[in-house]
Amino acid sequence: MGDVNARADLNPSLDSSRVTGVTPSGIAFDSVAASGTPVVLIHAGIADRRMWDPQWSQLTAARSAVRLDLRGFGESATEPEGEWSHAADVVETLRHLGIERCHLVGASFGAGVAVEVALTAPERVESLLLCPPGGSLLATLTPDLKDFFDAEKRALARDDLDAAVEANIDAWVVGPRRSANEVDPSAVAAVRTMQRRAFEVAASWQGNAPELELDPPALERLSQITARTLVLVGGHDLETTDDAAARLIAGVTGARRIDWPDVAHLPSLEKPQAFLYLLMDWTVPTE
Repeated sequence: MGDVNARADLNPSLDSSRVTGVTPSGIAFDSVAASGTPVVLIHAGIADRRMWDPQWSQLTAARSAVRLDLRGFGESATEPEGEWSHAADVVETLRHLGIERCHLVGASFGAGVAVEVALTAPERVESLLLCPPGGSLLATLTPDLKDFFDAEKRALARDDLDAAVEANIDAWVVGPRRSANEVDPSAVAAVRTMQRRAFEVAASWQGNAPELELDPPALERLSQITARTLVLVGGHDLETTDDAAARLIAGVTGARRIDWPDVAHLPSLEKPQAFLYLLMDWTVPTE
């Protein structure tokens, strides 16, 4: 996976094929060199790279893999000094690790970033697993999405981070069509920790560096995607996610869709082993 200029001090027992590092611009990552085309995991906007903990050990026992914290999440807390974008940060991380081609796995907001990488650096992307679509791929302000935006906005306006976190839990982890007691408490606790960290990082930034948006936006360029694409949608997710999935299937040539009726917006956390099987099957080495 290339010559990695990284640090392994967070876990010195790991051999040189397993590194934890930070790119020159401040993107934190874990990288394991095993076999096959690397699998690169991009987390949801309510999480960070820890969301892949349930799959990481088994995945990296068999495949080369990278998981990273997008800027403003987890350990990627360095505020940029000039124009920036999440897609550019991902491409920089791939370049830093010497990865010329990979399978991109993106959850929610991370799925939008993955698609933008596939559009701006198509030569680096073998396949896309969007689980589920989100971020820049959401086009419709459905009533359930508006309810979430309103609840989060009210909480942040009164500096109530706890309430803002719970608004995210209710909308994305529980979903609009079930109750909290139907969800694994460990998944809720994990997202609660990761989402609060994201709010804290955002609050520490000055906000002077402009984030560049893809122009034209990804949803207007779906026909340009050449990577194999699989879309996973949960039955308890918001209506806007289902709409985004339908747009992807209609717009990306050969794209496939899978529906899991008993999960919401984070299928990899709710059904970790089933998700691992799906991921391993989708990214099976062809070399």
